[in-house]
Amino acid sequence: MILRSLLLATCIILSVSCKNEIKKEVENTSEAKQTVIETLQNPATGNSTLPRLFSNGSQLFLSWVEQKDSVSLLKYSVMARGAWQKPVMVTSGADWFVNWADFPAIAENNGNILTSFLQKSAEGTYTYDVKLNLFTSGRSDTSKEKWKKNFILHDDGTKSEHGFVSMIPSGPDGFFVSWLDGRHTSGGHDTHDGHSEGGAMTLRGAVVTAEGEITQEFELDSRVCDCCGTSAAMTSKGPVVVYRDRSGDEIRDVSIVRWEAGAWTAPKTVAADDWKIAGCPVNGPAVDAKGDALAVAWFTAPQGEGDIKVAFSSNGGVSFGRSFRIDGENANGRVDVVMLNQEAAAVLWMEPRGEETVLQLIKVNIHGYTEPPVTIAITSVERTSGFPQMELVGDTLYLAWTEVEENSKSIKTASVAISDL
Repeated sequence: MILRSLLLATCIILSVSCKNEIKKEVENTSEAKQTVIETLQNPATGNSTLPRLFSNGSQLFLSWVEQKDSVSLLKYSVMARGAWQKPVMVTSGADWFVNWADFPAIAENNGNILTSFLQKSAEGTYTYDVKLNLFTSGRSDTSKEKWKKNFILHDDGTKSEHGFVSMIPSGPDGFFVSWLDGRHTSGGHDTHDGHSEGGAMTLRGAVVTAEGEITQEFELDSRVCDCCGTSAAMTSKGPVVVYRDRSGDEIRDVSIVRWEAGAWTAPKTVAADDWKIAGCPVNGPAVDAKGDALAVAWFTAPQGEGDIKVAFSSNGGVSFGRSFRIDGENANGRVDVVMLNQEAAAVLWMEPRGEETVLQLIKVNIHGYTEPPVTIAITSVERTSGFPQMELVGDTLYLAWTEVEENSKSIKTASVAISDL
């Protein structure tokens, strides 16, 4: 009897102790969820737009375009140990195609840095080429540092649209690049909301070596949406590309292609939204990977209301679980996504709030569970506000976007600790 009483008392004490520990954990969690958004200074000055972020895990790269009268200047800077280095002026020109949705890309691999920009090839509105600039670091030997300047990505020679570039590190010191290629469209089209009278826009990919050679070029899809951006990520099996596809009856769902066993797979739909639309929504998807864990985020509007969706894959994009809608109401899109770990991702997008438009950030896991979204900033729905960007360095998310004022545009940056999401 005495033993039974002692056991009961022990259980009660342990139960109270456990409840207290749980209460403390909840309280600590609640305190941790007080999200701190730290506004950061950045090196972009003057009339600057089109920010693009890239992270190699320990360093953050920011590229942007500065406009001086009729001349465009492509610059980048590197944040290392919390401080921005002196900006590097990559190249400039008065004959560029500068567009809110089709902007330069940047990537780094083992000290080599690859950037892109768009240069007009003819008088048509959407006739331009993708040009690349490659800085080779020479690694520890600075005497071997060199630039290969303003070389063309594609060799078709057509006066048509080429753009919407994504680039990621590939191999020990090279890069994989994907882009939309209009070589079959007979001279491009008049607006980014419609389609050409000629053939279809295609999706292509290639490898750029550390010497600046274009190799292993493939057509990845023979018919895609003309002006929705591409996004690429590297899995343990090789690169994957996500993009807005275009069926013969104008279904514009998001598809994925994968490099596997030395070949590209056939396109596969990530989620069947069945969005039928006659013109291009200019709103591409985003993808990120950690090993074979993959997250894809995208905008869709099959019922007329803008939705932000996310889907996860645990096998490098071979298959996906169900998709989850994560926005609050009639979102504008312009998404970005970053994998935080094997089972969770952060998603960034634009969404209306009353008379304003805000940048929303949310953490979502593979089961669709989320905390309330975090409002990063008030922005503009105008096209000149472009596409917000997000990258992870260590345990901190870095964000960049374009702020549009009455007579000027500038790039804003901020950071959020992932423990706060």
